[in-house]
Amino acid sequence: MPDVEISFDPSRIDFRATSDQLMASYWGSARSDEAHHRAFANSLCVGAYIDGKQVGFARAITDYTVFAYLADVIIWPEHRGQGIGKRLVRALIDHSDVKTVCHWSLTTTDAQSLYQKFGFETDGRYMRLERKPAA
Repeated sequence: MPDVEISFDPSRIDFRATSDQLMASYWGSARSDEAHHRAFANSLCVGAYIDGKQVGFARAITDYTVFAYLADVIIWPEHRGQGIGKRLVRALIDHSDVKTVCHWSLTTTDAQSLYQKFGFETDGRYMRLERKPAA
C-alpha cells in the first residue's frame, strides 16, 4: 500500500475534487455543490492523501455521543483496491470525538463485505454496528 496520510483537517479537503467524485457515484449523482457544502459542514469529515494530494474522503453524520451514520466513503478510481477505504473507515470509527458512539449505521448496495470486516451486520443494503462505548 502506498504511504497514505489520513487527516481530519477540513481545510485540506479538496472540495472540487471531492464533490466531483461524489456526483459521479451512484449514490451522489443527484447532489449539487451546495448540498455538499452543507453536508460537509455538518459532518465529521476525513481525507486520505498521498504525497499531499487527496485520494479519498469519508464522513460521519453524528451527535458525537450516541449515534453516527457513516456516509460518502469514496476513493478516487485510480487508487481503489489499495486499502485506503479501510483506513478511512477505521479512522472515523476510532476518532476520539466519537469514542462514546455505540450505534453506527450506513447504507450500501455493493460494499457489505468491506463493512463486515469492522463488525457491521447487514440486512441487505442497511448495515449497523453496535459496540460498547469507550469510557
